[in-house]
Amino acid sequence: MRYAPVGRAQPVCKPGEFRVGAIGLDHGHIYGMCNGLREAGAEISIVYDPDPARVEEFCRTYPGARAARCEEEVLEAPDINLIASAPIPCFRGPLGVKAMAHGKDYFTDKPPFTNRAQLEEARKMVETTGRKFAVYYAERLHSEAAEYAGDLIKSGAIGRVLQVLGLGPHRVNAPSRPAWFWEKDKYGGILVDLGCHQIEQFLFYAGAGHARVLHSKVANYNHVDHPCFEDYGDATLIADNGATQYFRVDWFTPDGLRAWGDGRTFVLGTDGYIELRKYLDIGREFEGDHVYLVDRTGEHHLAVHGKVGFPYFGRLIRDCLDRTENAMPQSHTFLAIELALDAQARAEPIVDNSRHRR
Repeated sequence: MRYAPVGRAQPVCKPGEFRVGAIGLDHGHIYGMCNGLREAGAEISIVYDPDPARVEEFCRTYPGARAARCEEEVLEAPDINLIASAPIPCFRGPLGVKAMAHGKDYFTDKPPFTNRAQLEEARKMVETTGRKFAVYYAERLHSEAAEYAGDLIKSGAIGRVLQVLGLGPHRVNAPSRPAWFWEKDKYGGILVDLGCHQIEQFLFYAGAGHARVLHSKVANYNHVDHPCFEDYGDATLIADNGATQYFRVDWFTPDGLRAWGDGRTFVLGTDGYIELRKYLDIGREFEGDHVYLVDRTGEHHLAVHGKVGFPYFGRLIRDCLDRTENAMPQSHTFLAIELALDAQARAEPIVDNSRHRR
């Protein structure tokens, strides 16, 4: 829960020009979000969370931030450009609506919504206010390998993208998890919580304007003490341009792995293919951000850690200041989670009959 990459400082604004207020520190991704914004020139100015210990830790990490007395103090602060948030997932969408109603742009951890009604309410508020509702789809936005792959695909390195295969395993680390982690109405289900990452990457790499879910399924194989939890899920999608996707997400990272998950992405094109080993190269190198490219000229291993950076955050800041849309189109932001919600709603539950045979 504390995945927080650190990159190079590449400011895109003047000191004091872009200020961020943080609300909701339930998930450690808030540190990845604020790291990226700070490296791009933002000032982390004010923070609120009902837990004083979490606020104290946050202020130690970002010494320029002061503790607010209440949520409204952050929302009403006149010098704040953007609200960054990582509360319990079911509260992220409603908080975004409040932020936009207060004239603030909003940047939240994934998943931004846990049901369709929250998505539609946020869409209406974006249309009404013209504010931005951005989402931290970190498995692409905070991965140098993923960013580099996007540039390769855009340059035509593998031709037309035909299929994207995504693997998103995570370590459950049960003793460290809060109560809400196990409650489906709080986290939205595994295809919402983890699947939205995979779907966002598919839409981006395939250049898709829309897609539909063909099939999905979920299971609770190994956590009988938490009957509302899902530890496995997968889905198949097809885009409007004919590209397809299969992804699998799970909570079965073994203790022996040196990272929280061996996240991988495979992109098949008409002229080649790409494999991303994002967080490590198992059995070989601890450092991540490995790009494997096979094209008409040969086989290529590209180690890009520390060479690409994380351009999303600077683009987001400039979008907020300039009222442009270069970091991520709002339609794309919402489509990724809409498809994840659809996959979750339609998912076939897998019945684990092995439990009855033991």
